[in-house]
This record gives sequence, C-alpha cells and structure tokens, in this order.
Amino acid sequence: MGEAGDSGQAAGGGFSRRALLLGGVGTALAGGAAYALHDDLLRWWWRLPGRKKPRTDGAVDYGGARWVPAATANWRQADRPDDYTIDRVVVHVVQGGYTDALRVFQSPLHGAAAHYVVRKDGQVAQTVRELDVAYHAGNRAYNERSIGIEHEGFVDRPASFTPAMYASSARLTAGICRRYGFPADREHIVGHVEVPGTDHTDPGPHWNWRLYMDLVRAELRRPTSTPGA
Repeated sequence: MGEAGDSGQAAGGGFSRRALLLGGVGTALAGGAAYALHDDLLRWWWRLPGRKKPRTDGAVDYGGARWVPAATANWRQADRPDDYTIDRVVVHVVQGGYTDALRVFQSPLHGAAAHYVVRKDGQVAQTVRELDVAYHAGNRAYNERSIGIEHEGFVDRPASFTPAMYASSARLTAGICRRYGFPADREHIVGHVEVPGTDHTDPGPHWNWRLYMDLVRAELRRPTSTPGA
C-alpha cells in the first residue's frame, strides 16, 4: 500500500504488473469465471515476497481493546481485505470465562481463536489482527471472510449476557461493519450455530438477537469520531 504500483498505474504513466494481471485478465474473461480468477490473483499477489502489509506489535484494530495475542497455530497470516473480502461477523459464546478464552487462545494445542473476546463488564481483548484469518468458525470459507467475536458466558445461562456486554460488543460489530462496508443485518452478522457445517450451538437460545441488532444499528447511526470505533 502506498506504492505506485498498488493503484494500478506506475510512476511515469506505465501500468504495474498488478494492473496487467488483474485488470487485463478481468477484461479478457467474463462472468463468474473472471471474478473467481480475479480473486485468486489478488490472493497470489499478496503472498508475493515483500507484499505483506505493515504490522505493529501490540497495535489493535478497535480502539480500547487490549492486545492479547493468540498462539500462531490458531490463525494464519493474510492481508485482508485485499486477499479475502470481509463481509461477516460471527458471534460466539465461550462456555467459560473471559480469562479461560484468552488462555486457550494462547495455547498452540487448542487449534482455534477468535479475533476478539468480550467480557461481561464490556472489556474487549483482541487476540488476532483483522488482517489475518482466525480459526474460529469451523468452516474455511467463513474463517476467510469473517471476524469472530467471543463472549464470556454459557449458552444455557441467560445471566451471562449483561447490558454492558451487549453494548460493548455492538460497538465493536458496528465498527467492523463500517470498516468493511457491509450491512448490519442477520445475513452478515450471524451466530456460530448458523455457520454451514458447524456442530456448535452458540450463542444459544438466550442470546437476544433483536436487542443486539438494534444496538448495532444505533451505533451505526452515531457520528464517528475515533479511529477503529
């Protein structure tokens, strides 16, 4: 990003290799096949040596979050949304506490992590960068296109889901919708139970979807003032 070739036109008026690969192939083909090839080439481009986006140790995507990095075995490096479109939030419930979630995400033996964990009092931890693909949904395509948000609590305990948790999580989800330009609806904000092929039941029958979606949409109506909010 920020290099002349990234915008498709190189310095001096010539065209970059990326423009020739992506634009040229895209115009030569038509329909779904062209779109799929375009998407594959984008992913290939961002895997070339030297194409990795800059990363700052400890930096978070959501203002106010704590950075608590997950073990590298629980996610894989990517350059989203340039290599994979982000158009989903997947809502999870830990079946345990906030510290339990952070502990298992830091274990390389666990094999899974979400991007964020939300505590009952509204505290948010980020464990995987939004750039990267977290192993949270149990479905590769959903992992590649989504942000996963874990919530402290148990699916069979209604008291797990506090007003502070709903409000904090809604602000987080609204910020994700803004950043990636997808609508705040139940097609794009889903529970883990709704991911194709999953055997999970979270967030469960006591998660108040009507309240949650109302809060997300209310946040989106507010003017933005803080980066990452």
